[in-house]
Amino acid sequence: MPELQRLRPEHAPALLAFEQENRAFFAASVPDRGDDYFHRFAAHLAERLAEQATGACHFHVLVTRDGEVLGRFNLVDVAQGEAELGFRLAEKATGRGVATATVRQLFTLCTTTYALTTLRAAATLTNTASRSVLTRTGFVPTGEEPLLGGERGVGYVRELRETSLPASPPAPASS
Repeated sequence: MPELQRLRPEHAPALLAFEQENRAFFAASVPDRGDDYFHRFAAHLAERLAEQATGACHFHVLVTRDGEVLGRFNLVDVAQGEAELGFRLAEKATGRGVATATVRQLFTLCTTTYALTTLRAAATLTNTASRSVLTRTGFVPTGEEPLLGGERGVGYVRELRETSLPASPPAPASS
């Protein structure tokens, strides 16, 4: 089973390979990062890591035992117990429930490590896979229709307070 890890500088080579190998696959459903992203990858990664150090974002990679990156799962614009979730999964890892399981795992980190109570997300209308993952993991449409790279999208929200935290133990029976 791949492991969800907080993004670190040593992930750089595997992360770049992941982005390059899946660029065309991603571009079919999300706005393309553009050539500049790949030409300036080291600088972009350094910016993300600096942003993460401030607590404004929490970036994660899904990594195999061999160190291959299979996905990115990011929490951005963290403020007042809320964050925006974004994710992308390698084409070869799709269709097996990996994204759904990883998003659910991320809920635990959100509540226990990052003190988040609400997640927001958005997906283009054409990105049925991401919209399915969001729905399966309890996100509900907000009615917002954001533009994502010029494409119409659907906004989602997921409250974490009650649904992600363990239930309280039952009260002891009185004798």
